[in-house]
Amino acid sequence: MIEHLNTEKRNEKTADLDQMSVLEILTVMNQEDETIPKAIAKELPAIEKMVKAVITAFEKGGRLFYIGAGTSGRLGILDAVECVPTFGTEPEMVQGLIAGGAKAIKDAVEGAEDSEELAVADLKAAQLTENDVVIGIAASGRTPYVIGGLDYAKNIGATTGSIACNAPAEISEHADIAIEVVSGAEILTGSTRLKAGTTQKLVLNMISTTAMIGIGKVYKNLMVDVRSTNIKLVRRAKNIIKDATGCDEATAERVFEESNHHVKTAIVMVLTNMSYEEATNSLVENKGFVRRTIAKD
Repeated sequence: MIEHLNTEKRNEKTADLDQMSVLEILTVMNQEDETIPKAIAKELPAIEKMVKAVITAFEKGGRLFYIGAGTSGRLGILDAVECVPTFGTEPEMVQGLIAGGAKAIKDAVEGAEDSEELAVADLKAAQLTENDVVIGIAASGRTPYVIGGLDYAKNIGATTGSIACNAPAEISEHADIAIEVVSGAEILTGSTRLKAGTTQKLVLNMISTTAMIGIGKVYKNLMVDVRSTNIKLVRRAKNIIKDATGCDEATAERVFEESNHHVKTAIVMVLTNMSYEEATNSLVENKGFVRRTIAKD
């Protein structure tokens, strides 16, 4: 039964949604979206615990897995794939698993979310270990695929977390760390790609970004491990070198090339006058943190 879930309730403000003008619809959507940050704020202590657990896993060489079905699964995949260009991570470090596999990213796979066994198979295929973290995402808070994945992860000793948009959520009982953000009734009844989806995206932003900061992927507020894979990102990389060091354009161009297009190394080279080899070795010794590296120069 799902009728009792907040995400399935009818929103009294939009009982006549089909008779509203375009501007009225946009206005009520905007007003409903404004409630999301306040709802998330209530769960910041739980989100903090989740981030710290992810940082600990990364420091041990562990990985972060998001698991979910439908919109929840797609949002996990979106957050995971963006870590590669933004933070220079390997694709294996943060992964998103969706009920039904790759086909389910764009097409509905009937019944996949109702199978606990599929989640177990997916995590086994990923060779999950006790050093990893698994975060289950489900707007309803009751998806069997997520529950199956969390139970399997717990059984092998991995850290588990959950993100739900209802409280109390069933998946919370299967997680070490439970995040329950009650996003409330959708303007379009039951359409959890709306407020619930936005809620999940914001929480995922918090978890991955803060965890990456915690392992040295950021200097000041600059993404110093960005991968320069296109013209825009090459330009951004050079601008980051300039912003981080105060150097001129010519110097940024030169060290960008000398560092083999590795922004973090280039910054250390400028700030410490180290060679490429010295900067690379020093960053390794200081676990990739720019501040620690330049402080020990």
